[in-house]
Amino acid sequence: MPSSRHSQAAEVPGLAARRVAADLLDGVLRRRRPLDEQLDTGPANASFLALADRDRALVRRIVATALRRLGTLRTLIGQFLERGVPADAPRVETILLTGAAQILWLDVPDHAAVDLAVRIAQLDRRAGRYTGLVNAVLRRVAREARARLVELDGVALDTPAWLLARWRAAYGDAIADTIARANGEEPALDLTVRSDSESWAARLRGRALPTGTVRIIAHGPVTLLPGYAEGAWWVQDAAAALPARLFGDLSGQAIADLCAAPGGKTAQLALAGANVTAVDRSAARLSRLRENLRRLHLDAVLVNADATEWSGGTFDAVLLDAPCSSTGTIRRHPDIPWLKQEADLAGLLALQRRLLDQAATLLKPGGTLVYCICSLEPEEGIDQIEGLLTREKRLRRRPIEPDEIAGTTEFVTPGGDLRTLPLHWPTDEPRMGGLDGFFAARLQCTA
Repeated sequence: MPSSRHSQAAEVPGLAARRVAADLLDGVLRRRRPLDEQLDTGPANASFLALADRDRALVRRIVATALRRLGTLRTLIGQFLERGVPADAPRVETILLTGAAQILWLDVPDHAAVDLAVRIAQLDRRAGRYTGLVNAVLRRVAREARARLVELDGVALDTPAWLLARWRAAYGDAIADTIARANGEEPALDLTVRSDSESWAARLRGRALPTGTVRIIAHGPVTLLPGYAEGAWWVQDAAAALPARLFGDLSGQAIADLCAAPGGKTAQLALAGANVTAVDRSAARLSRLRENLRRLHLDAVLVNADATEWSGGTFDAVLLDAPCSSTGTIRRHPDIPWLKQEADLAGLLALQRRLLDQAATLLKPGGTLVYCICSLEPEEGIDQIEGLLTREKRLRRRPIEPDEIAGTTEFVTPGGDLRTLPLHWPTDEPRMGGLDGFFAARLQCTA
């Protein structure tokens, strides 16, 4: 007989991975903990790290799929629950969600998904009373749910109503709905390479994008891919790699990178020959940045400080990648829609304003400020820039030209700012298309 519930999970093939997936999903939905945070610290982190590489990949796929299709899954499961999710056993819902996600969207046999879900319920003190319910509901999902899927509006169900309404107001119904559909697709892995993107694309069996990013479908841990150990590239979404290119020639220039961690843009600036001072308020994130730079054989001065108050001199250039709602990164972080609320914007807007005002004080006459966010919300992007230009008369907008970003005219707004959307770069293979939603503006100090 197994000595504990943990040992029971370890003895049944595939059960430990499904249990970790249910734990992570529960952490997002009931405890409102970001998925990446759970994978970095806490009990779920330890259980996740104990899994084999293949099982870790499966865990990520299960959780990401359940989050991307959360509204649809809840609607379908609700059709098979006469009295709703048992109030005294909330874990029943996450067990059902992860089980149904495997049945409907992952390459898992229906009987295995059902059996393992029942076993997870048996291991839970409260959910154990509802193993019959879990079994019955998932069997109905396997028999009936695929036919019912065609009747559901995934765009409306899988994006919170407040968020979809904001996108429709900002971009129009058609673009907003296409953004929502793009967010439902698992993205490829994007790499910024030190040089020779075509060669690395061939070596990694991917493709070189027009802007020089290499896009691949990774099979297995990133750390085992060719080029990782020697620091030939780093992981960075194609959109996130654009703002650092807007400074032009940086050789010998002094640049402050504010809110710098985890350091993808810091690495770009250092590789371009700049003398970089990277500032971040999180000591832990700075430590990770330091490790990344060491692997990449690049140097920067790292400063642990609050960028709203830091005054470390004046610089030829300042890059401010400000904290934001991150609604442009839902493709890669499908927990975001279910963790954020519209009310969160007020605090972020105030912080961005303070950061922009402080960043302006760090510029030398003639210096360049690039402000960027991974948000789709106009208030965090263009509205912040218009406000700064009203407050700070020394600054003027320096429009971005398409040839600065490989001629991608669709990325440049009529006002000369950068705006990428998840629907850009569509391809026949959805995973190889798209990129994060980013906004960037370039300003110059006139005095």
